[in-house]
Amino acid sequence: MITYAQERKERQIVQNKEGGIPGDLADRRGCHGGRLSGCVWSVLGLGKGNFHASWFLSRFRGFVQAGAALLSNIHLPNLIKGGIHQGGSKAVCVPGLNCYSCPAAAGACPIGAFQAVVGSSKFSFSYYVTGFLILTGVLLGRFVCGFLCPFGWLQELLHKIPGKKLSTSKLKPLRYVKYGVLALTVVLLPAVLVNDVGMGDPLFCKYICPQGVLEGAIPLSLVDSGIRSALGALFTWKLAVLIAVVVLSVLFYRPFCKWVCPLGAFYALMNKVSLLGMKVDQGKCISCGTCARTCKMDVDVTASPDHAECIRCGMCVNACPVDAISYRFGMCASCGHRAAEADRLE
Repeated sequence: MITYAQERKERQIVQNKEGGIPGDLADRRGCHGGRLSGCVWSVLGLGKGNFHASWFLSRFRGFVQAGAALLSNIHLPNLIKGGIHQGGSKAVCVPGLNCYSCPAAAGACPIGAFQAVVGSSKFSFSYYVTGFLILTGVLLGRFVCGFLCPFGWLQELLHKIPGKKLSTSKLKPLRYVKYGVLALTVVLLPAVLVNDVGMGDPLFCKYICPQGVLEGAIPLSLVDSGIRSALGALFTWKLAVLIAVVVLSVLFYRPFCKWVCPLGAFYALMNKVSLLGMKVDQGKCISCGTCARTCKMDVDVTASPDHAECIRCGMCVNACPVDAISYRFGMCASCGHRAAEADRLE
């Protein structure tokens, strides 16, 4: 009996021969533009013959998202007690957007923490938060958005509600709004508007972020009459923002991630240099356009595997009819002279 792996290998040999590609070169093609690029793969095994690992990761992404949301909010009994977890884990940032004030939250939101300390270098925590964001961005990029962010997962669940769905392909200019949100409400204004002890004003958390109302204000007010009586105009505004995001999420795919989220904006800036990315094997690709039509983030992975809007969700991996798309983990080194070598051999 011929296994699936054997069948795929035989099919690849035929494709390589038909395309006139030397076997040893074809095996190593596919990192940017299909050139021999010397990718260094990690212990994840995302290298040669990595389609099975990529398929498994993308196929069971929902379970990873659920697990990440649970780990980020592991103290579930606090939702009933009405208290906020104050343990040592709150000094550790989680990679996704998750409100510090959520009763169940296990860690700190990197955006909220960064706003608080960006205004003063005297806080050693500011170096930790900045380093955490950069390290996470270099390692994973927007993989965090696609797999590890609780609020991103919530938007996807809302989008599964039956009803009319609208495309965002003609709304691409709105993508740049999140960079303005990042620059103004997370970096510049909190660095200027500081209190007597040097802590910045968390403007994004206070006026924009719907996660704070969803995970913090609503659960706490339901069990604490004192908090409930103190709710005012700011809560009403934030609740309106949350309702708007919920409605838009039913109609559009991940609207907050695409247009508003400053954490997504930061990771988007790191997508070009992140070690975890997408790989397109041009030796297999038949340019059918299925991946571009499937992508709900409006990205053509064959044209730009490291596009800033790619959240590494893996929908293109599952959709590709010839298994030409997979995950990669590593850096592409010496692309220049090796690409020339590939041209010469071809």
